[in-house]
This record gives sequence, structure tokens and C-alpha cells, in this order.
Amino acid sequence: MTILGLSRFQFAMTTVFHFFFVPLSIGLAFTVAVMETMYVVKRKYVYRRMAQFWGKIFLLSFAVGVVTGIIQEFQFGMNWSNYSRFMGDIFGAPLAIEALLAFFMESTFIGVWMFTWNRFKPGVHVIFIWLTWLGSTISAIWILAANSFMQHPVGFEIGRDGRAKMTDFAAIVSNPQLWVSFPHVATAALMTGSFVVVGMSAFGLMRKNADRVFFTRSIRVAAVIALISAILVIIAGDAQTSFIIHDQPMKFAATEGLYDTTTGKSAPWTVIALINEQAKTTKGIEIPAMLSLLAYHKLTGSVMGMNEANTQLMNAYHDKFPGIANFYVPTNVLFWSFRFMAAVGFGVLLLSAFVLWFTRKSKNTLADSRWKLWILGICTYLPFIGTTGGWLITELGRYPWIVYGLQTIADAVSPTATVPSLLFTNIVYFLLFLLMGGVMIFYSRRVLHQGPEPDPDAVAKQSESQTAPAVANTAARKVALA
Repeated sequence: MTILGLSRFQFAMTTVFHFFFVPLSIGLAFTVAVMETMYVVKRKYVYRRMAQFWGKIFLLSFAVGVVTGIIQEFQFGMNWSNYSRFMGDIFGAPLAIEALLAFFMESTFIGVWMFTWNRFKPGVHVIFIWLTWLGSTISAIWILAANSFMQHPVGFEIGRDGRAKMTDFAAIVSNPQLWVSFPHVATAALMTGSFVVVGMSAFGLMRKNADRVFFTRSIRVAAVIALISAILVIIAGDAQTSFIIHDQPMKFAATEGLYDTTTGKSAPWTVIALINEQAKTTKGIEIPAMLSLLAYHKLTGSVMGMNEANTQLMNAYHDKFPGIANFYVPTNVLFWSFRFMAAVGFGVLLLSAFVLWFTRKSKNTLADSRWKLWILGICTYLPFIGTTGGWLITELGRYPWIVYGLQTIADAVSPTATVPSLLFTNIVYFLLFLLMGGVMIFYSRRVLHQGPEPDPDAVAKQSESQTAPAVANTAARKVALA
């Protein structure tokens, strides 16, 4: 075990776990906002119950996301101090705006929304949850602005002290990498949050004495959001891919397992493959011309392979970074991560359409079919696989850089880090994440088992139905005594 390897593992562990909850909380905030808006528009109390019930899951995900985000920030000072010194002047402004504006806005309005259900009119109260969602979305923009600089540095200069210094804030905000990645991340977040509601509603419908009206409406509303967002995820992902083909050809070639630049008029797409990273070979099932179609939206067009991309990068950077032997990335990880990510997007799309078909008014059969509910329940975890795959592609695809073309991962690690300290903190963080994940699952399951609050109208009708026979019996006894 090396210091670099342990530092990378720790950062990956904290980031992946944190990223479970970021898109979940953004997507749940949006889904809850839609439900409460439907209550405001339709004046049906069931939609208020839906917003309040799923709001509890949102609050849990938000709380865990905040804690894991704080832990992630510790990584920069603990294990990546050279990176922090190099990038401090660039990251300062975006992260300060994220904390002082976006996170402050999000945390303020989430508190107001929680405690003022009966203090404001519905049309006013719903604004608070929309502002909460807006704050979380703006927060994502500023985080992605910092990450996009690492992928595609703009608006900077290298000072005499060897550190990157911001020269053009507008260039960082308008970074093309930011505006192709943000739509993909934002729509993936909506897909994640809404589809978790679909899966949990399926589990809710399987319980005895389940509130069928409540969970059926929840699953329909969430399925509509999931279906639309899955379509948008695919469109946004296609736009991001078109940018990466030219900006980071090594990353794109790795996601396709392509070592040699394609020859001929069109490029085939490899569906599944066995990739030998040492021999630089790929053997798999190919579909003719499909890669050209995916890359350029036409049946012709050559695609650069990793071998040619490596040659270009060696020519561009070998003199400045002589310690780098080659620029090949972890091909197997990127190849399969891309396929899992794409499969999740199409899977959520199909499952959402499946839900809407089987819950239509003319033939609502979903609640009576346990095997269908089990499939949906198990698939609750699908979006997390997709978002993790996307993160792996984004971060591992620029290896060996931590800041593309400016600083390598090996140069970014803290010089004072030691193997014993890293082993200790890795174990502590792993156990802490295991505990927090268990708490999140436990309380979410508990909320689901408790079910939504009872409908006041239903309770009143039930009370009337129970009172009427008692009154009739009392009257009958009086008549008999008379």
C-alpha cells in the first residue's frame, strides 16, 4: 500500500458516498415541490400528505449529505495539501459563493418550509420548497464550476510561486465544460430522487393495510418526473459526449475500449468486450457504424483511439512532466462504468413507462401484482449505480491529471501524509460511512413502515360510520324500554 494509493482510495470513498446523497436530495426536493404544487393547484389534501411524507425522506438525505460533505472537505487539508495550495486561488471564489449564497439559501428555506405548514397559505408555503430546490441546484453549479476547471482549465495564469491564479472569473463561470456537465448532473439528480420515490412507493404498496390511494398517486407523480428526467439525462449525456470527443479524446476512447483509431468511413460500436490493458487489445461484440452514429449522429466518421491520443499527449506534455510514462487511463473501469450508466438511464425510462402503463385509470393492476412491485422496489438502487458510474468516468477519465495539463495526481498528494495515518483514517471513515448509511436506511424504512399521516376527511367519515350504528342502537333501546 502506498501513500498515493491510500489517499486516492480515501477520496474516492468519501466522494462516492457523498454523491449518493447530493443527487438524491436535489431530486427529492424537486419531487416534493411538484407534489406540494399539485396540492396548491388541485386543493386535494392527498398531495399535501404526499409532500409532507416524502419530505421526511428528503430531510434525512439532506442531513446525511451535509455531514458527508463536511468530511469530504477535510480531504483537501489532510491528504491533498499540494493540490489545495496550487488551486486555492481558483477554488476560493466558486466555493465561497456556494457556501455563502447557495447553501445558506438552501438551509434557510428548508427550515422555514419544515416548521411553517400551518403559518402560511399554501400558495406562499410552496415557494419555500421551490427555493430550497433552487438553492441546492445553484450549489451544484458552483461545485461543478470548480470541478470543470479541473477538467478544462480556463481563465488563469501560473504565478511565479507556481500556483494557479484566477485572471478571468467570467471565463470560469462560462467554461463550456461546466455547461455540458451541469445539465447532465441536474437531470440525473431529478431522475434519482423521483425514482427512489417510485421504488419506495412500491415497497409501501406491498405492506398490509397500505394506503393504496396515497402510494399509487405517489408512484404516478414520481414516475412522470422520472420518465421525463431520464429522457433529458440521455439528451444531456449525448451533448456532453460530443464535447468530450474533442476535449478529452483519451477518455472517450476508453469508454469505448478503442485502442486503434478506426479506419474506413464508419466506426463500429463495441457492446461488450474483454479488454487486455497490458496488451492494449479489445475483443468483443460489435455493431457496425453505431459508434459513428453515437459520436457524430451520422453513419460515417472516424474515432480516435487511445494509442493515437497517447502519442498526442506525450508530444504535448512529456517535456513538462517527464515522470509520466504514458497517458492511458483505467480502460476496463471506464468501459463498464459507461455501459452501466447508460443502462441505468434507459432502464429508468422503461420502468417509469411501465409504472404509468400499469397504473392508468382504466386498468390499475400494479398494486395487486407483488412481483411487479418487487422489481420496482429492488430497482430503487439503480440510479445510485448510474451516478457512481458517471462520477468514475468523469474523474478517472483524466488520469494521470488532477488538474488537466497542469498538475498530476502524484504531485497533488500531501508530503506529510503517512501510511499508518491513512490506514487509520480509511478505517474510521469506512466505519463512519457504514454507520451513516445504516442510519439513513433504518430511518427511511421506519418512515415507510409508519406510513403517511391519516387523511382527516377519511378519519372523519370513519368516525361518522362508527358513531351512526351506536346512535341507532341507543335509540332502539330507548324505544324498547318505552
